[in-house]
Amino acid sequence: MSEEKNIIDVKRIMEMIPHRYPFLLVDRVEDLVGGKSAIGIKNVTMNEPQFMGHFPDNPIMPGVLIIEAMAQTAAIVVVEGFDDPENDKLVYFMSINDARFRKPVVPGDQLRTHVEKQQGRKSVWKFSGKSYVDDTLVAEAVFTAMIVDKADAA
Repeated sequence: MSEEKNIIDVKRIMEMIPHRYPFLLVDRVEDLVGGKSAIGIKNVTMNEPQFMGHFPDNPIMPGVLIIEAMAQTAAIVVVEGFDDPENDKLVYFMSINDARFRKPVVPGDQLRTHVEKQQGRKSVWKFSGKSYVDDTLVAEAVFTAMIVDKADAA
């Protein structure tokens, strides 16, 4: 991680969370404060598979993928917050509340997802997420995740 702005590149992201193309929805992380908050960046491009069907004549990033980008950014916050050099944790969605989609996200946009931990009790953490394109709020949600050991997930 770069010390300047607490930046994590995609190579490090793939060491932290198990997601891979086409489902890795975070290209970079900035302003990471382990166990507390981060900004995940997703560069939305036309060559992503969801745009073949959503929608061919009017490509719009599905809202569920925006929420997934929030969850992946939160997982990075969780993993960075643990003193675990082996990274033997997985982060699973438990609930999504108060999801709102304010404006479509389209190819060419840069999605900036701000996540912040609201609560953390043992293995259950609650986050708020807000996604922006430029300075415009495009989506927001409150979600809960369960942190499990990889060995227990099998």
